[in-house]
Amino acid sequence: MRTVDFGKAIGADTREVGKGQREGHPTHVVRVKRTYSTTQVDLWSAVTQEQRLKRWFGGVSGDLRLGGRFSIEGNADGEIRVCEPPSTLSLTWEFAGNTSWVTVTMESVEEGTLLTLEHELPTDRESEAHWDQYGPGATGVGWELALLGMDGYLRSDGRSVIEAGQAWAEGEAGKNRLRSWAKAWGEAHVKDGAPNQVAMETAQRAADFYTGEG
Repeated sequence: MRTVDFGKAIGADTREVGKGQREGHPTHVVRVKRTYSTTQVDLWSAVTQEQRLKRWFGGVSGDLRLGGRFSIEGNADGEIRVCEPPSTLSLTWEFAGNTSWVTVTMESVEEGTLLTLEHELPTDRESEAHWDQYGPGATGVGWELALLGMDGYLRSDGRSVIEAGQAWAEGEAGKNRLRSWAKAWGEAHVKDGAPNQVAMETAQRAADFYTGEG
C-alpha cells in the first residue's frame, strides 16, 4: 500500500475573499483554488461519486443528480442546483438553519486539473455575527482540510484517508499547518479591505477553533 503523507500536502494554491450579491442582498465570497495532478474526468468523479466521496470527504447520501437533495453525515444538507459534468457543480449548503451556496468548477490545465471552490455566505444578523467572530477562515480552513483530504486520497491506492487525515490534523504538525492557513485567510481578508487588526484577530480565533486551543 502507498503511504499517505499529509505533511507534504497543501491545502489551497490560492485564497481569495470578496463580496457578492444574491437576490438583492450582499454576500461574502470565500474562494479557494487548487491544481490536482489528475484528469478533469477523474477529479469530477472524486467530487461527485458517493463511493469515492466517503473515502476522503465523509458520508454523503441522497439523490446525487441535478435537482436532487443530499445529506452529509454530521454536517450539511442541500440541493444540487447545477450539474454539468465534468466542469460545474453548484449546490445549496444548509447547516444549522442557515443556507449558503457552493460552486465547484474544474478545468484542464497543463499541470492537470484546476479546481475552484467558491462558498458564498449570506449577511443576515446571525451570519454576520459568525463572520465578525471568525472571518473567512472559518469557511476557508474547513475547505482546505477537504482539499487536502482529496489530495491524499488521489495520491493513495484508493483507500479511505479520513482517519489518517484526522490524526494528522490533531498532531502538532497538523495544528501548525492549520494556524498558517488561518493566518493566510486573515491576509486575504485584509486584501479585501478589512482592517489588519480585525482580520488578524478573527484569523486567530479561527485557528483556535480548528486546533481546539480556543
